[in-house]
Amino acid sequence: MALRTPSVRFAMFCVLVAFSASAFASITVSSPTNGSTSGSPVHFVANATSSHPISYMRMYIDGKSVFAAAASKIDSSIAVAVGTHTIDIQVWDTAGVLQRSLSSVKVSGTSAPPPSPAPTTTGGYGNVDSMSGWGSCAACAGIGANGPNASLTTALSGSPSLDGTARKFTIASGSAYADGLWWKSLPGNDSKSHFTFDYYFYVTNPAASEALEFDVNQSAANRRYIYGTQCGVNYDHQWDVWDTAANTWRPTGIACSPLVNSWNHVTWEFERSGGRIHFIAVTMNGKKSFVNRWYNSKAWGASEISIAVQLDQRANHVTYSTWVDKINLTMW
Repeated sequence: MALRTPSVRFAMFCVLVAFSASAFASITVSSPTNGSTSGSPVHFVANATSSHPISYMRMYIDGKSVFAAAASKIDSSIAVAVGTHTIDIQVWDTAGVLQRSLSSVKVSGTSAPPPSPAPTTTGGYGNVDSMSGWGSCAACAGIGANGPNASLTTALSGSPSLDGTARKFTIASGSAYADGLWWKSLPGNDSKSHFTFDYYFYVTNPAASEALEFDVNQSAANRRYIYGTQCGVNYDHQWDVWDTAANTWRPTGIACSPLVNSWNHVTWEFERSGGRIHFIAVTMNGKKSFVNRWYNSKAWGASEISIAVQLDQRANHVTYSTWVDKINLTMW
């Protein structure tokens, strides 16, 4: 999927226009009020209005999703640990406008359980990097699935690693802009429509990388959903997301400058709804950025889920490696 598009300026202009319209949307939080004290469970009540119909609401407690629904109202009691917490309520309307409400609440008591990650979360895959059976190809990773040849290797590595079993990916080629794609196929599950994709990656020579790609792919109900993400290390220096139906990358304007000789921690939040793919947010090394991009899926066949990693070389085709560890996919 290593396509390069010249439409960065136009795409960024569209983002600015969309967010400038956010004044037409509003969120009213009636419980708990900002700065108040509550016992656990906490009764959360919030209503959203906009000049366009509300399409989705999501609530986070200290950065963890605890409520998500295609609704314009939250009215739910949720167990929250003792202490002071940040409440982040987000609303999208059908025009794609995102509105947020930030507040805090202090929870009193002595034995309240911690926040639940998501009431409907059931299942997922942990430590995917440690699993056997990773496939790979070079040509299929290029433009039109006809890229240059490259030598691709992968193996478990004890150093560097966070848990003793990081996976090392290496690409070598004599051709400019060669790409290497690795993937791990997992059982499909059409009932899952929300995903949290969490992983760590480590680079020693970012100057050799054009881009690093980390994807979740889902085929469900005869549709293909590619939650494709790309850190444009030397391509465009930002996170790009994959437009499945248009078969191209879309820039987000969110910077991606990996730490060198250190682990980079990334968490992506995705969902699918009405045949569309929603890139919600990305958190890199503790900094969360909201993406809020929707793209169409496309017709496909069998049910499946897969995790993919891709390394792209630059014109000077220098051999390089990337280590990835603690790949976890949560689904609900």
